[in-house]
Amino acid sequence: MAEAFQFDLVSPERLLVSQQVESVVIPGAEGEMTVMARHAPVMTTIKPGLVTVRPATGGLERYVVFGGFADILPSGCTLLAESAVAVEDIDRHDLARRIEDASEDAADARDDQARTRAEEYLAQLTTLQAALAG
Repeated sequence: MAEAFQFDLVSPERLLVSQQVESVVIPGAEGEMTVMARHAPVMTTIKPGLVTVRPATGGLERYVVFGGFADILPSGCTLLAESAVAVEDIDRHDLARRIEDASEDAADARDDQARTRAEEYLAQLTTLQAALAG
């Protein structure tokens, strides 16, 4: 059994998770990363994706996040999400709306930089949609 550490997942609406866990997989801006007890200190931005939590009590929990930041310390991890919801509570219509909005933003971008940002966000959302479907 892996050593447990404190994990908190916070959205502007509420505290979704605050418990001892064995591991957490987060969608970091530079790629997925697995956090375990005694992880080296790091702070990273979070892209839209899945957070997979393995509680110390057993089982597996999955959450959808739409951006934010993760503060990782040897003693724990706090993920401050722009928006977060348990996978079983995800509103597929809301996800489809976000994809439609991102597509419109990419098409209406005024410059290459704005277009690139919108296209990256659109790609992240469509990847998330595919992960939820599979």
